[in-house]
Amino acid sequence: MKRFLLTACTGLMMTLWVNGQHTVSGHVRNADGEPLPGAAVLIDGRGAATNAAGQFVIDNVKSGTHNLNASFIGYEPYTAPVNVAGDVDHNVVLTSRSIVTGEVMISAIKAQKNDPVAYTGITREAIDKQNYGQDIPYLLSLTPGLVTTSDAGTGVGYTGLRLRGTDASRINITVNGIPLNDAESQAVYWVNMPDFASSVDEMQVQRGVGTSTNGAASFGGSINLSTLGVSASPQVVTDNSYGSFNTLRNSVMVKTGLLNDKFAFDVRLSNMHSDGFVDRAFSDLKSFYLSGGYFSEATSLRFVTFSGKEHTYQAWNGVPKVKLNGDRAGMEKLVMMDGWSQAEAENLYSADARTFNRYLYANQTDNYEQNHYQLHLSHRIQSNMHINASLHYTHGEGYYESYKYDTKFSKYGLPFSSVVVDGKEVKRTDLVNQKWLDNDFYGAVFSWIYQTDHLHLVSGAAANRYLGRHFGDVVWMSVNNGTALPYEWYRNKGTKDDFNWYTKATLEVADGVSIYGDLQYRSVAYHMEGLHDDFTDLALRKSFAFVNPKAGINYAFATGGRVFASVAVANREPSRNDFRDADIDKKPTAEKLTDYEAGIEWKSDRWAVQLNAYYMMYDDQLVLTGEVNNVGSAIMTNVPESFRRGIEVTAGIQPFNSLRVSGSVALSENKIKNFTSHVDNWSYWDDPDNQPFQLVAELGTTDIAFSPSVTASGQAEWTPIKNLTASWMSKYVGDQFIDNTSNRQRMLDAYLVNDVVLNYHLPVKGWCAFDFGLQVNNILNEQYISNAWVYRYVSENIEDVLDGYFPQAGRHVMGRVRMSF
Repeated sequence: MKRFLLTACTGLMMTLWVNGQHTVSGHVRNADGEPLPGAAVLIDGRGAATNAAGQFVIDNVKSGTHNLNASFIGYEPYTAPVNVAGDVDHNVVLTSRSIVTGEVMISAIKAQKNDPVAYTGITREAIDKQNYGQDIPYLLSLTPGLVTTSDAGTGVGYTGLRLRGTDASRINITVNGIPLNDAESQAVYWVNMPDFASSVDEMQVQRGVGTSTNGAASFGGSINLSTLGVSASPQVVTDNSYGSFNTLRNSVMVKTGLLNDKFAFDVRLSNMHSDGFVDRAFSDLKSFYLSGGYFSEATSLRFVTFSGKEHTYQAWNGVPKVKLNGDRAGMEKLVMMDGWSQAEAENLYSADARTFNRYLYANQTDNYEQNHYQLHLSHRIQSNMHINASLHYTHGEGYYESYKYDTKFSKYGLPFSSVVVDGKEVKRTDLVNQKWLDNDFYGAVFSWIYQTDHLHLVSGAAANRYLGRHFGDVVWMSVNNGTALPYEWYRNKGTKDDFNWYTKATLEVADGVSIYGDLQYRSVAYHMEGLHDDFTDLALRKSFAFVNPKAGINYAFATGGRVFASVAVANREPSRNDFRDADIDKKPTAEKLTDYEAGIEWKSDRWAVQLNAYYMMYDDQLVLTGEVNNVGSAIMTNVPESFRRGIEVTAGIQPFNSLRVSGSVALSENKIKNFTSHVDNWSYWDDPDNQPFQLVAELGTTDIAFSPSVTASGQAEWTPIKNLTASWMSKYVGDQFIDNTSNRQRMLDAYLVNDVVLNYHLPVKGWCAFDFGLQVNNILNEQYISNAWVYRYVSENIEDVLDGYFPQAGRHVMGRVRMSF
């Protein structure tokens, strides 16, 4: 009887205890009804951070009346009593705080909610969940129409992205409103920014021309990265990842929060290593981020500096197709036609087909360091008017080292063309060279923002200068006549001045109806001088002036969602390489893009659907046609007419609090009209009587290379128990050609890659919190290739190719432990 009474009393007490534990949930929004992801919500010391939708859930709250506190940087603290007698739904609206933060700075170039453009935002919360050390392109991989690639096959080191088939040299990329694209190549080298995602607060990807911004032409998209957030409280975070291919990431970050409501400082140090999936394709990477600022009711002044240093083994050549196919006869022909050494040939025959790397020299490495410095000033003139001004300076310096087999002395301009060794005349040698780049990029950015209930007006300008010094040294030769080393065999320099001014406005002309107008003027001036590595004289002065208008209309539904339409024009100047490689009588001209966009969005608290259609018409787009210059180097050629058009659909649903499902599909057609193909005739190079110099073929309308007609992505995120999140992510990329001839022999097959991520958050009350994570990439072990290059030639009336394909890693794993105080 006593045992029964004890059991009954215990059960009753447990029932009362369970019944006294409830859930408090809700949303945190600003006065405009926009969600505030990352806001802190506390009840009696038990807390949660809002997710991307601004939602919070706090479990195990006892019955009774409690104070609910919410805070978010830039907003007034919120406190309200909550009577908990059961599960409670409590929504919070925060009012803007009288402090100027970094959001004002970047709002000048970000797409706003009523701007008639297609864009995707990625929050700090989303970044944290996926950030196991891979480069930023992989954190953006679920963006509609975006495709990623990695030279080493793991997402670390040399990585790249394409958006709607457009590569990064045609995508405008900024950090805190400062141009990131290299001024000469217009590309972005993510390898120079290892673990930068750990310092990014938010990212926005605009598809199409988008809104006016600073720096390189937005010729298919733009990516805005912001690091200007301010932590609401002090924080120390250590983040460590380790996994397949000996991939390691160690990072420590310290944030002071807002000190005395005036000052804030952030610092991060990161160290990364990976052996790579490809043979010898290691990456040793280091980076830091440091910022400090003063914040008041009317003014903020912030200094930001970040740096990346990379030492990576080259994996740039890829795997020849004959190696992937196990074609021994084809490999033997390749060795003969392309002049491979005996050691390279033996490696080709014996190495694993998917991990093959042509390079064998121990120091065949790329070595580069880039340091960025930014000073940002933002001042509120009155409640609805701000001015922003920034100064910036970037210095980069480094080289890549290469071993060259059996090379002519004359190719390097040495003061001798032959050497007598043991009584024999020798005209060739093995040697090691280094190609150096030493550059500076600096300038100023300005914007003025005026906001009323019905008008958002922005005017901005930027002036930048780039100075690049290119030179090459011979640092070792197996045969030498006593010439002092290092021996400099070429040197040239380039200067590029870039100025832009824009004014854009969104005006609400009726309830829910707004019109958008945007006008940008951009001027570019090139100056190059000196000799290239093949002794071509690069002397050039060239200037461009562009006017880029944009206009659109947006209608916001009262129930949520919108419909919009727009037209935008962008012009793009040729890159340094385009000018460098072209013959003097065939210099390339500027490209022009006219982009028509239309979209519709429906959304509620539980679901959202977006449909976007686009038609991008190009005039004089620069593409590879196979044409070469007078020394045999491939050149980019303007083609009169080409286009991209397609439909993008994204959707998401949260059927209940523990499950969110989202996905996107992009269908497109990407064509060049009246394409003319050129193929080198190697027999001509052996004997000019073997005409023609190149074989020319009119192919009509063809597909643009690296532009899959179908891409899709999906994500399911499940929280089965408190603090445990499981995500399944899928990415499908359809067939894509690797040149512009639409030949299926030169095509990458479609692939479907699935990743799984598990994250568990373990708070230790009153002390710290641990986050444990497991990321299984390519969990179904898809054998796929994400990138390639090809060069066609004809020899003795037989067409053949030199090529390189980039297989990606199969199933691989990363584990993660994150500790925050």
